[in-house]
Amino acid sequence: MSEGPRSRGANPGRIDMSVDLVIRDARHVVMADESGAALDGVTIAVDDGRIVSMGSDVPDADTVIDGRDLLVMPGLVNLHTHLAMTLLRGIAEDVDLQGFLQRVWAEEARVMDLRGVYVGTRLGALESLLGGTTTALDMYFHPADAHRAAVDVGLRHVTGPVFFSFPGPDGLSWDERMDLARAWPQTLASLGGPHVPSALMPHAAFTVGVDHLREIADLARAQGSIIHTHASENDQENADTVKATGMRPIPALESSGVLTLAPVLGHGVRLDESERRTVAQTDTSVAHCPGSNLKLASGAADIVGYRADGIRVGLGTDGCSSSNDLDMFSVMRLAANLARLVRDDPAAISARDIVAAATLEGARAVRLGDRIGTVEVGKEADLVAIDLRAPHLVPLHDPYTAIVFSAGRSDVRHVLVAGEPVVIDRQPTRVDTDQILRDAYDVVKAS
Repeated sequence: MSEGPRSRGANPGRIDMSVDLVIRDARHVVMADESGAALDGVTIAVDDGRIVSMGSDVPDADTVIDGRDLLVMPGLVNLHTHLAMTLLRGIAEDVDLQGFLQRVWAEEARVMDLRGVYVGTRLGALESLLGGTTTALDMYFHPADAHRAAVDVGLRHVTGPVFFSFPGPDGLSWDERMDLARAWPQTLASLGGPHVPSALMPHAAFTVGVDHLREIADLARAQGSIIHTHASENDQENADTVKATGMRPIPALESSGVLTLAPVLGHGVRLDESERRTVAQTDTSVAHCPGSNLKLASGAADIVGYRADGIRVGLGTDGCSSSNDLDMFSVMRLAANLARLVRDDPAAISARDIVAAATLEGARAVRLGDRIGTVEVGKEADLVAIDLRAPHLVPLHDPYTAIVFSAGRSDVRHVLVAGEPVVIDRQPTRVDTDQILRDAYDVVKAS
């Protein structure tokens, strides 16, 4: 990179600087601020991982991307997933949540050792990035191996120790889980990668007792960690939680102190009115996973009602053993159409609100809203460039409508994470795709 003065502010006129990367004359830029502004014909300059200017001038740069046929948007945030479960794709079909768990837990004990988690997470991270997802909140066993795998590929990866009150497929005792959790912030720091918060992940209130949930909440409070858990995915889960704790999931989480920490709830399909008020009052977020919920017939979350109640709603894919892929474009379209069906109202939610749920609201849920989620000067450059040279994207009257109802993951051409080009011209820059695929087949065959 050539030397010269660098600008760290907006770009209202002529500037003199040299930067790492420029996207020149992007045809459209969406989510250009927290209001969801859309801009046309903008040049975006990226340096030291951050957006340093947005305007009309083109500074000197090591890398220049021609944006005249590109729509630039913030990287998608997958707010609930299990990346390593790419290796379990298709093994639990035509069952409800409880039948799914029975089949998956048996298969996990067979496949998901340390190598299985590493290989499966690399595959999941690659699928995610190629589809425009730059951040994932990922709940799975062996978090250090999962995080190392995701960071290798280039994903911003939020994860942490998983908790059960009994030995799960990973075979850990409660004391071993707590020891892992106490050391997790230091472990996370040693693994590198883009900035993410420390996280603790109790599986659910029906698999983690209230006393144990209280221990997790106390540790998260002391560490400054976020909490992610499943909650109220279907009616049977609510019944199982009542049987285990005497309470439904939200009261169980509230009584343990978990809700005081504004956790992220995976699914939240079956929340009653009182629970919705509690979730809103505690600044708890819901990760809406319409693909998984529809496939398992768990129900249809009323996200329009949730948003009206003041609940932050982000979007997620869930794992590939229930949703079968990690396609956040599919999730956006399903979420938009399902919300309209639930409300019997074709104007129930806008395409702009859906894109915000998949970007900024997800970022806020994992305490990254000050860093990512919009395309703004000063924020880290987690960016996705969509190729508009496709018949299904012509004509383009509104960029938000195009993203939600026309575009797909195959339209993703370039992806940046913290300013690093991790996908260029639809190819990963850090890893060998063929090797990742071979490793995945080898693990499944060997087990």
